[in-house]
Amino acid sequence: MKTEEENINDSSEQAPPLGVRGLNTLYPIFLKLNTLNVLIVGGGHVAEEKLTFLLKSSPDAKVTIVAPMFRQDTIELAKKGNVKLVKRRYNKRYLKGKHIVIATTDVPHVNVQVHKHCRKRHILVNVADNPPYCDFYMGGIVTKGHVKVAISTNGKSPTTAKRLRQFFEDVIPENVDDLVKNLNEYRKTIKGDFEQKVETLNEFTKGLIEKK
Repeated sequence: MKTEEENINDSSEQAPPLGVRGLNTLYPIFLKLNTLNVLIVGGGHVAEEKLTFLLKSSPDAKVTIVAPMFRQDTIELAKKGNVKLVKRRYNKRYLKGKHIVIATTDVPHVNVQVHKHCRKRHILVNVADNPPYCDFYMGGIVTKGHVKVAISTNGKSPTTAKRLRQFFEDVIPENVDDLVKNLNEYRKTIKGDFEQKVETLNEFTKGLIEKK
C-alpha cells in the first residue's frame, strides 16, 4: 500500500523564504492520537488507506469516519481500533471537537468545502492528493518498539519515501528497543545536572555512530 504525504505549510502556494529554496522546511512532530480526535471524510479506498496508515502507527488513535457508505474491509478494520463509523453525508457539524481532519472523497467540491470549514475553525486538514489544500503530510514511518522514524520528501516523491522506509526497516536492528530501554535505566543512575547527564550520555553512546 503506497504512502502519501501532505503539506503542512501550503508550500505549493507559497514560495519558500530566500536561503531555504530546495530544502524541506516542514517541521516534523509526533502526535498522541489517543488524546486527539481525528475525522476522516469519505468511505472509499483512500479513506481505508488513511485509516490503515493511522492504526498501523497509532493503534489507539481516536478516529471518526463520516460517509454515505463504507467498504466492508473498512468496517472490519474499524472493529480493531477506537473507530466510529457515521453513515451520513458530510456536514460541518461533524467538525465539532475534532483536532485533525482528512478529506478523502471523490467529489472535489466536497473536499474543498471541508478544507474551507477546517481553516475557519483552525483545524488541521489534509485533502488527499491535493497539496494546496493540506496543512500536513502523512509520510513514511518506521517503528521499532519505542524508536520511530518519520520520512518526508516534501510531497515530491511518495515512492522515494516508501523505498527509504523499507531501507530503514532493514538496517535498524530489532533489538534497538532494548538499547533504548537500557539507556533509559542508565540515565536514571547518572548524577549531576541536565547538562552533565547529556554530556555523559553523548560520550557513552558515541560508539553507536562511529565508523568501524
